[in-house]
Order: sequence, then structure tokens, then C-alpha cells
Amino acid sequence: MTNIEVRTRGMYAGLSPAEKKVAAYFLAQVDNVFHMPIAALALESDTSQVAWVRFSKSLGFSGLKSLKKQLFSELNAQQDSKQNPQEALYADITGSTTVEQMAKTIKSGSIQAIEDTMSLLSPDTIQEVAGKMIRADSVKLFGVGASALVAEDMCDKLLRIGMNVAHSRDFHIQLTYAANLTSQDVAIFISNSGATKEVLETLKIAKECGATTITITKFGRLPMTALADYALYTSCPEVYRRSGAMSSRIAQLTLIDVLYTAVAHLDYERAKIRLENSYNSCKPHRVASE
Repeated sequence: MTNIEVRTRGMYAGLSPAEKKVAAYFLAQVDNVFHMPIAALALESDTSQVAWVRFSKSLGFSGLKSLKKQLFSELNAQQDSKQNPQEALYADITGSTTVEQMAKTIKSGSIQAIEDTMSLLSPDTIQEVAGKMIRADSVKLFGVGASALVAEDMCDKLLRIGMNVAHSRDFHIQLTYAANLTSQDVAIFISNSGATKEVLETLKIAKECGATTITITKFGRLPMTALADYALYTSCPEVYRRSGAMSSRIAQLTLIDVLYTAVAHLDYERAKIRLENSYNSCKPHRVASE
């Protein structure tokens, strides 16, 4: 699946009705995009030429022509056979699946979430964000629910390399962190939906305090990304609410591992010493193997 297809699927829910019709046609008939002019595409998809242009701009392109050019490059670069865009890569919890089928579904969903998230990765943005974190007086992490687990994991990793970092699952403490940020601090906000009320509240406070703000969300036109200085994207659609944070958590953990590794890489000499110190401090608490 190409980067453009992943982005289309990720932001589908936030598109206008006309753009949704374009997106549905696009995902089902990708090959037609190259062989048909915009007028024919509008007719085939039962939309308008304007809807196709708006859809292209929603994905970050100047128009359909630039979208076609990028899509052509991505399809040519793919080594594996093209997957059916409508194939069910993610499945919800049901009462009819066997344990074996369930395990295979979870495996496939996790792998696909990682691959799709990597297709959205911007190395330049990761490097710039990592540099901001290294130079910051402190890094504060924000998230609630399942995203709080991801924030906690990121906090633990950064502590191992000696960064001044903090996270709390208590929302009132998160509000306190946000209110005391300065322009010398970095604040990272994690929410798969990009519209979690509590996370948005702390993000707005952080912006008012002048901190550098970074969001980790699914791709799309979301309230959080509109406010942030930097946006890092994941791709991990859960099919229904019942499945909860499965593939989304995997995608978020993968992204923060990339970010953490980038920080350690850019500040390697200091990180190396701190990692050795962390390892040696915990080593005496390991049970010796016989």
C-alpha cells in the first residue's frame, strides 16, 4: 500500500461528503487515476472536478496532477505485489473466530500498522524534533487512557539516557506540567484520535506558555495537529470501538521508538554513558543464571 493510500484511509473520517466519495473511488480504483483525466474521474466517481482538487489538497498536494506524479513514483518503488485496498487488514473482536484466527488477525494488524506508520514517517521532521528535545530544558509527555501507557514508555526510555523528562497519568498533574512550561521546554502530546479533550486542553495551555509542541496522532485534519508546532503521524485504524487500542498502541510505540533512537543517535556520546550507568545501576538486581 502506498503512502498516499495510507494517508487517504487515515483521514477518511474527517473528509467532506464529496471528498469521501472521491476517496472511496480512489482507494478502489487507484490505477484509473493515471489513465483518466479529471473530468472523466469526476464522472466515474459521481462527484465534481472541484471535489477531486479539494481531495488532493487535503492530502497535502497542490492539485491532482502533483498527486498523480507522487502516486506513480510510489507504485513504481514498491517491491511487493499491490494489496487490494479494500482487503480487511484489521478485524474487530467477534464471537465466531477461533483462537488461531484471532492470533493471525492480531499479528497481521500489528505488522500492517507498523508498515503503514513507517510509510508516513518524515525523517527530516524526526531529526528536527529530536534536536529540539536534546536542547530543551525539559520534556513533558501528555496522554490519557491507552496513550498514557505510550507516554510512560517514552518517559522511561528518555530517563535512561539522562534527559529531564516527566509524565504522570494523573490529569491534574498533567495540567500542572503544562501550566509551568516555558519557551525552553518541549511538550509531546499523544492521542490516536487527535481529538481527546484532556490532551487538547493541556496542548492549548502549553501553546500559551510558549513551549515547543509535538503531537503524535493518526494522519488527518485533526484539532491537535492544527495547534502543534510539529506533527508525527501513525496509521492504525481500529475497525470498531470494541477492539480498543490494539494496532494504534503498536503504531504509537513504534513511532516513539524511532524518536527515542534518533535522540540517542544525535546525542550519542552522552547517551552512551547514561545507558551504561543505567545498566550498571540495575545489574545487581538481576538473578544470576546457574
